[in-house]
Amino acid sequence: MEIDFNKNNDGLVPAIIQDAATKNVLMLGYMNQEAFDKTNETKKVTFYSRTKQRLWTKGEESGNFLNLVDVKLDCDQDSLLISVKPIGPTCHKGTDTCWAEKNNQHFGFLSELEAIIKDRKDNPEKNDSYVASLFRKGINKVAQKVGEEAVEVVIEAKDDNDKLFLDESADLLFHYLILLQAKGYTLNDIAQVLKGRH
Repeated sequence: MEIDFNKNNDGLVPAIIQDAATKNVLMLGYMNQEAFDKTNETKKVTFYSRTKQRLWTKGEESGNFLNLVDVKLDCDQDSLLISVKPIGPTCHKGTDTCWAEKNNQHFGFLSELEAIIKDRKDNPEKNDSYVASLFRKGINKVAQKVGEEAVEVVIEAKDDNDKLFLDESADLLFHYLILLQAKGYTLNDIAQVLKGRH
């Protein structure tokens, strides 16, 4: 890996720290060649502190280490993307990230859809929606809808109409998200089970 430590005339390159599992950005630090070498040697992320003018291993006092998973160099060879497994919160203020955000798994639009479904479940009086009405009918009705949609996916899978297959697949996933919420779970709970099996 040919890192250009001299591009900025200070011997440092920015190191973006990303959770290997959630893909969330946790913090930004700086590395010189010595910090980079120590990180690779110890497998614990080490930075060069511009304020203390010395190397510091994240977690050396708190125990909240950043265990190295992978390092990628950008196209200009002057910044690093470092994937880690964090032990505890990353920020010195005790938060998961240095932007005070939770380091939760996010599934893009599906997470947004989960949030909408949860709101419809938690605030049925404010929502005269299909989702709220399903929650009002109870778990048996929600589970029945998942079963109906699963059968329709199987039927369309045996046909050649891709649009119908995708439409029914979307219906199944949508109703499954409702069922998860009805049972008090989320996609992240299912992801954890799958990770455990993996």
